[in-house]
Amino acid sequence: MGATICSLEAAMAHLRDGHWVKMLPLALLHLSHMLIGMSHLDVLPNMNGWLLTNNPSHQKENLEQVNDTVIAGGNTLVSCSSDTTLKTWNCLSDGTCTRTLRQHSDYVTCLAAAEKNTNVVASGGLGGEVFVWDIEAAVNPLSKSNDVMEDGCSNGINGSVNSLPISNLQTTNLSNSITAHTTQCHGYVPIAAKGHKESVYALAMSDSGNLLVSGGTEKVVRVWDPRTGTKTMKLRGHTDNIRALLLDSTGRYCLSGSSDSMIRLWDLGQQRCVHSYAVHTDSVWALASTPTFSHVYSGGRDLSLYLTDLTTRESLLLCTKEHPILQLALHDDSIWVATTDSSVHSWPAEGKNPQKVFQRGGSFLAGNLSFSRARVSLEGSTPAPVYKDPIFTIPGTPAIVQHEILNNRRHVLTKDTAGSVKLWEITRAIVIKDYGQVSFDEKKEQLFEMVSIPAWFTVDTRLGSLSVHLDTPQCFSVEMYSADLSITGKPEDDKVNLARESLKGLLVHWLTKRRQRLGSQALVNGDVLSGKDVTARSHSRIEVDGNAENDSIVYPPFEFSTISPPSIITEGSQGGPWRKKITELDGTEDEKDFPWWVLDCVLNNRLPPRENTKCSFYLHPCEGSAVLILTQAKLSAPRILKIHKVVNYVIEKMVLDKATDSVNTDGTFAPGLGGQLQHSTVGDGSFRSGLKPWQKRRPSIEILCNNQLLSPDMSLATVRAYVWKKPEDLVLNYRVTQGR
Repeated sequence: MGATICSLEAAMAHLRDGHWVKMLPLALLHLSHMLIGMSHLDVLPNMNGWLLTNNPSHQKENLEQVNDTVIAGGNTLVSCSSDTTLKTWNCLSDGTCTRTLRQHSDYVTCLAAAEKNTNVVASGGLGGEVFVWDIEAAVNPLSKSNDVMEDGCSNGINGSVNSLPISNLQTTNLSNSITAHTTQCHGYVPIAAKGHKESVYALAMSDSGNLLVSGGTEKVVRVWDPRTGTKTMKLRGHTDNIRALLLDSTGRYCLSGSSDSMIRLWDLGQQRCVHSYAVHTDSVWALASTPTFSHVYSGGRDLSLYLTDLTTRESLLLCTKEHPILQLALHDDSIWVATTDSSVHSWPAEGKNPQKVFQRGGSFLAGNLSFSRARVSLEGSTPAPVYKDPIFTIPGTPAIVQHEILNNRRHVLTKDTAGSVKLWEITRAIVIKDYGQVSFDEKKEQLFEMVSIPAWFTVDTRLGSLSVHLDTPQCFSVEMYSADLSITGKPEDDKVNLARESLKGLLVHWLTKRRQRLGSQALVNGDVLSGKDVTARSHSRIEVDGNAENDSIVYPPFEFSTISPPSIITEGSQGGPWRKKITELDGTEDEKDFPWWVLDCVLNNRLPPRENTKCSFYLHPCEGSAVLILTQAKLSAPRILKIHKVVNYVIEKMVLDKATDSVNTDGTFAPGLGGQLQHSTVGDGSFRSGLKPWQKRRPSIEILCNNQLLSPDMSLATVRAYVWKKPEDLVLNYRVTQGR
C-alpha cells in the first residue's frame, strides 16, 4: 500500500467513531504529514469499494493514494494525491472535504506549510511543478474576490466540478451523510515557482513563510521566495534524488536527505554545504529535527532510525525496523515512525535533551562520504540499536499486495503484507476463508476451476484494499442459474444476472429508504425519476430482464455485510464523483449522483444492450452409433447451459419419439421441449404426460467433444474454452450407453 497511518483510526476507539481529525490529540496532529497511503477520498482498510462509472478513465483518479498531508490555518487539513489534486478538509467536522484544488499535471508528491503564516501551503509533484497556495483564499474565494464566477475559471484551475462530498467508505465512519457539492471553479490561481525541469519529491518552508526549498530528481536544492515564486539560489552536492528537506526556524539552515544515502547541512546565507553526514547505508527518506535544530533524526530504506548531533557529527542507531521508514514526527520525548507497514510506532527520543541518549554509548562518528559508512556496515561493525521495542504502537490493517480473480468470477484470492492469504466473495464483500501464511501461487492452483465465465468486473488493490470496478455494458454479461448459486425459493433454472443482483444488494438500503420517502404508489406507477427520464440517457435499445423481479429482494449470495459494509464510489450522471458506505444511503441522495444505467437497472429492471450470450453448436452421433435425433441443424443455447441439459435434449429428440417436432427451422431451441434448454425451466428429467411405458425407461446418454467425455456439470462455454479450443462452431457428439 505504501501506507503509513492508513488505518490510524482503526487503532483507537475514539477514532473508530469516525471523528479522526476532530478528536486527534495534539500529539497526533504532529503526524498529519504522515497520513499517507490512503485514498484521496478517504481511508481504506481491506474493505471492498464498488466503483460505478460511465467512464473508465475516472477510475485512476478516484482511487489513488494520498502522498502527503499538512495542517493549515489551525483547523484545515490539506492532502495531496496521485490523482493530481489537493484537497482541503475541515478538521473540526466529521470528515468534510471543503475544496478540491487542481493545478498539477501529474502526481502531487509533497506539501510544505508555514507554521506562523498558517494559510500558506506549497505543493510539488512529478510534473516538475511547485505551487504556493493561500489556503484561505482557495477555500473561501468569495471573501477574497468579487470577480469570481462559477463559469469563469480558466483551464480548470483549483478543482474540478467534482468536489468530493466525502463520506467514508469503510468500517470507520468519516461522515454520516453526503454533503452538498461545492463549487470548484472559482478563479483563484496559486503562485507558480517555475524552474524545476524534473520531478519534485521534497519541500520545506520556513515558519514565517518567506522561504521555500525544494528538491527532486535533479539532485539540487532549489531555494525560492514563495511570495513571488522567484528562485533565489540553487545548491549542488547530492549525487542522487533528494527525498527529504528541513528548514530551521530562522530559515538560515537547511537539511537534506538523498537517495545517495547522505544527509547534508546547508548554510543558505553562505549558499554552501557546511557539513555532510554518512550515517545511512541506503536512501534517506525522512528527517525530523529537534526544536533547536541541534540534532536530526533520520530514517529510510535501510530500515534504521538514527540520531545525529549536527555539530559534533556523532551519530547513534536508535532502532531498526522490519520495513523502510517513510515519515518521522517528533513530539516531546518521543518520535513517531511510519513505515511501509500500516502500523505506526512511537519510540523514545529525549527530544528536549537528546544528548542524554548518547550517554548510553554505542555512538559513531558520521563520515563525509557515503561509501565509508557502507564499508563499515559490510565489515560487520554495524552499531547495536539503543532501543528494542517501541513505547506505543498504533496497529494498522495489513495492506493487500497481491490478488487474483478466480475463474468462477465470484471469488478473489488476496495476499497481504502480513503474508496472510484470504479468499473473498465479491458479491458479498466478505472474506469467506483465511488460509493463513501459505503459498499464494499454490493456493491459486488448488482453487482453479475449469469453468469459463466472462469478466464482468475488474479489481484494483493499489490502495491496499479491494476495489471492484463495474462498467456498462460489460458488467451485465454474466448470468448463472439460481441452482448454481444455491438460491432457495426461486426456480432452479432461472437465470440470475450477477451485476444486477450485486447492484440490488449494494443499493438495497437506498431503495428501502427511498420507497419509504416517496411512498409505494410512486414506485408502482414508475414515477421514480427526477429530471430527464433515465431512458432518454440510455441506449436506443433497452433489454428488460424478464427473469428478475422489479423489487428490492436481495438473495443470500448478494447480501452485503452491515457490520463491515462496503461503499459505492460513483461518477454520477453529472460527473460528480463521491463515495459513501452503503448502509449510510438514506434515500435523499439526488438520483443524478448515480450513473443512469445503475438506476435503469435497479429501478426499471432494464439492462443495456449486451454482447451475444448464446453459444452455437452442432449435435452429431458418435461414429458407429445407430441412434439419431430428430434434427441435425445448428443449435443455439445460452452459453451457461449445462451438458446435462444437452443430454435431456438428446433423449427427448431421439427418433424413437416420432411425435416430437418442436425444433424451429433456424435451429434455436423452441418453446416446448426445445424451450427447456433455452429458458431452463425443466431440469429434473421429467417427461410429458402420455408417454408410452417404454419411453419412461430413460436411456443413458453421454456427450463427447473432441473424443473427450464431458462432465454433466460443464457449461457450453467451458467446453468451448477448455475442450473444443477452436473458433468454429462447437461440435458435440452423443452416444447411448446401457439404458436404465
